[in-house]
Amino acid sequence: MSLKSRKHSLSDKASARKTPSTKQEAHAVRVRILLVGVCFVLVYLALVSRAYYLQVYSATKWQTLAARQHKKKITLTPQRGAIFDRNGEALAVSLVANSVYVNPTELRNLLAEAEAERDAALKKSKPTSEEPETAEEPVHSIESIATTLSTRLGLSYPVVLAKLNKDKKFIWLKRRINGVEDRSLASQPMPGIHFIPEHERWYPNGRVAGQIVGFSGTDNDGLEGIERRYNNVLAGDVSYLVTQRDGVRRSIGSGQRIIKGQLGKDITLTIDKQIQYIAEKELAKAVHESNSKSGSVVILDPFSGEVLAMASSPDYDPNTFGSFSAAQRRNRVVCDTYEPGSTFKLFLLAAALDSNVIKVDDVIDCGRGSYHIGGKVIHDHVALGRLSVSDVLKYSSNIGCAKIAQSLGKEPFYSYLTQFGFAEKTEIDFDGEGRGLLRQPQKWFEIDLAAISFGQGVSVTSLQLAAAASAIVNGGELYRPYLVKKITNPVNSVSDEQRPQLVRRVIARDIAHHLKKMMVTVTDPDGTGSRARVAGFDVGGKTGTAQKVDPVTRTYSVDKRVSSFIGFAPADEPKMVILVVLDEPKVKKTYGGLLAAPVFSRIAEQALRYLHVPVTHKKSVAVETSVPLRAEIPALSSVTVAVDPGTEVMPDCKGLTSRQMLRLMAKSGLNIMLKGVGRVVDQYPRAGESVNTDSAVWVQLQPPN
Repeated sequence: MSLKSRKHSLSDKASARKTPSTKQEAHAVRVRILLVGVCFVLVYLALVSRAYYLQVYSATKWQTLAARQHKKKITLTPQRGAIFDRNGEALAVSLVANSVYVNPTELRNLLAEAEAERDAALKKSKPTSEEPETAEEPVHSIESIATTLSTRLGLSYPVVLAKLNKDKKFIWLKRRINGVEDRSLASQPMPGIHFIPEHERWYPNGRVAGQIVGFSGTDNDGLEGIERRYNNVLAGDVSYLVTQRDGVRRSIGSGQRIIKGQLGKDITLTIDKQIQYIAEKELAKAVHESNSKSGSVVILDPFSGEVLAMASSPDYDPNTFGSFSAAQRRNRVVCDTYEPGSTFKLFLLAAALDSNVIKVDDVIDCGRGSYHIGGKVIHDHVALGRLSVSDVLKYSSNIGCAKIAQSLGKEPFYSYLTQFGFAEKTEIDFDGEGRGLLRQPQKWFEIDLAAISFGQGVSVTSLQLAAAASAIVNGGELYRPYLVKKITNPVNSVSDEQRPQLVRRVIARDIAHHLKKMMVTVTDPDGTGSRARVAGFDVGGKTGTAQKVDPVTRTYSVDKRVSSFIGFAPADEPKMVILVVLDEPKVKKTYGGLLAAPVFSRIAEQALRYLHVPVTHKKSVAVETSVPLRAEIPALSSVTVAVDPGTEVMPDCKGLTSRQMLRLMAKSGLNIMLKGVGRVVDQYPRAGESVNTDSAVWVQLQPPN
């Protein structure tokens, strides 16, 4: 065989080996079909699984997202919970007020439709000479509507016109309009103009307790006071106005559906509105008469820590909070610190007596009115000579206190002061509380110990001082002051009531008893606090007159003082502890016994009468203010105050506001129970009938429509 033939033969054999058989070809086709089928099945299962996941397993999630994309929520002001005083009298309530918004697109469409209908009507009508053509009513225009809205809502015409011409479906015109504006707009409906009911915060007593209650802003958030501290409790859940929107987030329709949120909870304070008004009235009078820079009063229940009243001057009206400065809105009782002066001597004596450094019957040599210590000279107002411990307090001897402080020592004195709560916050439920200043005893020099013993070189808040004094009055126990008595859910009436919280025992009960007796002697006719006496009652207290540091020279000012008085009433069974502070009085004599003590007297007298506390002295009490040389204040004429209750005639109270009623009570001496808020609609007894000043009478008030 030739070479060429052999090559062809080998090629044919190889070709024969590579060509698959029919069976093999069929098997390969089946494999390919199977693979394609498996792929289709897998893709089908994946699609079914994905569809199940989207349509069933996570349907709620995607429905929510879809609704969120196609709905626009406009937050509305929710109904905040109310704030009441301890007797259920409203201090802050939410009233329904309409808010006005415009749908410019709807407005233009309606105006175009009205214009088209008018043109069609004109074409159909064929007036004859016998029937003269009647004038057609003018069709509203955007300009005329803008003019009407700006006039009736008190808004700027260009601003209103610009809003009406915008390419939107929802624009606020004015939030929470008043009744006059509401009736004016309702009397003449306009196309595209809509109303939504919202809630407006109203403080029915105006300035009374304004710095305690605080206020809330346009967006319903509490901005100051209790409104801020308990905003999460009062606010509840917001309401929404729901509108539909298209794929490019444009509003569709006017959006009339409202989703209502949950109501806020109500808060009941420890404050008594009547006592609060008494404190504010007398404080304002004292600040005005003494031409003081500011002033504050705090009244505590010494056995629980409840705040019965807390007043600051100057004050403000939370209904128009924007018209007042931050200084007027500040609660000075909690936030401001000052050097307490001689009122601090109470805590020196408490520490010295409780630690057995001195005894109640010890005698202190106060010398001839001056005492050298630490390179400085301490003075008394006059030479007091040898005094008992009680008389050191009664006549407010700086020298006597400096000597007692030397015997006590720095560390023990500092320890007792911190036990009384100084240099730390009281943790009252109110924002912005001050801490005060009390340096560590390692940094005290000898003169510092003496100065702190009579209240210089240390700063406190009014609340700290009142709480510490309450610990002496109640038998030696320090309680945490608090303002909120209970929180109530208006839906189910479930209440969360706050209980008195004992912080610690500070001094022994018998020591506190001796100190109370010493404080009563301060109000004796020859004591520094004689003008604090209350007709019909024994009271106790301590005067204070402190120099202020000049911020320029950083030394004590020669003319700036803080006058104060801390006291309790009645002496036998104390119902209240009252602290009065007047900052920088601009009068010739700035002694606390002369300026602050009479304020205590007037507040205590009216408050005890309001609380129906029976008098202990049935005869008239002569408040003798002609005092000997040992007293802190100059001689004054005596004043006689009668305590026997008289008979009054019931005035006509119809139409008076709650604030006017409080003024009437203060003037007439009647104990009138106020029921409700707003204006007086009913009263008992009737106008002109006789009523005893100790009798209980009432008036019914209702809010305006």
